[in-house]
Amino acid sequence: MIPPAFEYARPTSVDEAVRTLAEAGDEAKVLAGGQSLLPLLRLRLAFPELVVDVGRIPGLSGVREDGDTLVIGALTTHHDVIRDPLVGRYTGLLAAATRTVADPAVRHRGTLGGSLAHADPAGDLPAVALALDAELVAVGPQGRRTIAAREFFVDYLQTALRPDELLVEVRVPKRYGWGFHYEKFNRVAQAWAVVGVAALVRRDNGHIAEARIGLTNMGATPLRAAASEAALAGAPAAADAVARAAASAAEGTRPSSDPSGTPEYRAHLARVLTRRAVLAAAGGE
Repeated sequence: MIPPAFEYARPTSVDEAVRTLAEAGDEAKVLAGGQSLLPLLRLRLAFPELVVDVGRIPGLSGVREDGDTLVIGALTTHHDVIRDPLVGRYTGLLAAATRTVADPAVRHRGTLGGSLAHADPAGDLPAVALALDAELVAVGPQGRRTIAAREFFVDYLQTALRPDELLVEVRVPKRYGWGFHYEKFNRVAQAWAVVGVAALVRRDNGHIAEARIGLTNMGATPLRAAASEAALAGAPAAADAVARAAASAAEGTRPSSDPSGTPEYRAHLARVLTRRAVLAAAGGE
């Protein structure tokens, strides 16, 4: 399908992009890798008057260290996230989940910032950002501000970004000695997750000292499995204890009903996948 007509701008700096967005107001959409926006345009699910292409702004890609934090440019492609040695060393969960995103062609074009700003609850990376306690840095007319991942995703395909703000980087705390695993169920290869679970586990003397669990496609936004996290704290890193904690994974969620599954089916998947992901992260599977 041919998308509706729109104006096109390609700023060459963050300041120019912010000015362009501020002038356009709610009528503009940001184009980065294009893997989220272009399908919406083709299906006529988005009708922007202006598309602001930020894909060639210098300085918005790459990974660097800032003390105990990794700083990942918003335009860093999925392909580069997967291959970056700092990501693999300090936040392996992000690399593992990114490997499951779509197909190689999408991963070479799609960007981390674009995926998070799109805020599709069926996308893999928003739940990972939530589990990692990531922070997202935006630039607007009033300057820079940092938004915690738990406050960034506000509703279906909606974030805390203002219309005149541009997401410029993602800050992820380094995780020393944490196990991790991303468990995803989809009906066919490269499809959206019916349900996904991002698990981080810190072990201590045969027990789970702390666990962080992000849920994909269990509501209008990515969610944390708070009840399971609480049940796992101090529990033995054993299959029966993990299974008991995973039984609470769907508490407080509101999964949707669609051709891929009913809410009850998704709740069942959340429990099963949480058990698998936590055991794998804890080294028990």
